[in-house]
Amino acid sequence: MEVRSSKLFFLALAVATSFALSCGTNTSSTSIHQLESITLTPATANAADYPNGQVPFSATGNYNMAPYTVTPLTAGWGACYNGGVTTAITVTQEGVAQCAPGAVAGTYTVWANDPPFGNAPVCNAITACGGGCLIAGTAQLTCGK
Repeated sequence: MEVRSSKLFFLALAVATSFALSCGTNTSSTSIHQLESITLTPATANAADYPNGQVPFSATGNYNMAPYTVTPLTAGWGACYNGGVTTAITVTQEGVAQCAPGAVAGTYTVWANDPPFGNAPVCNAITACGGGCLIAGTAQLTCGK
């Protein structure tokens, strides 16, 4: 009876070890080039200081492994005012922002964003306007006097 118990113990140990080795050593999540944050330049700008009021912003992606930075980062662009999406600022796909005619004088947030890891179901990042599952970088743009 004791020999049978020992065999069962070693069989269970072998199965447990097999599961641990097959499931616990997956390092793919640390070996994938993953976007961690986005930085915009310039960080602040006044549209009045640029020709035709067109401010060229550039997005830099900051990653977890080499190459650690990518400039320019292909990203989605937009603008917010007081925490909500606005049409008072237009931003091209290349990141050139401009105050719309009649825009209220003030400071607006220009943002660039990108999904963090493809279509990952879980993430901690939010958009510049306060929702979603995107990694976003922001800058400030002043319109008016």
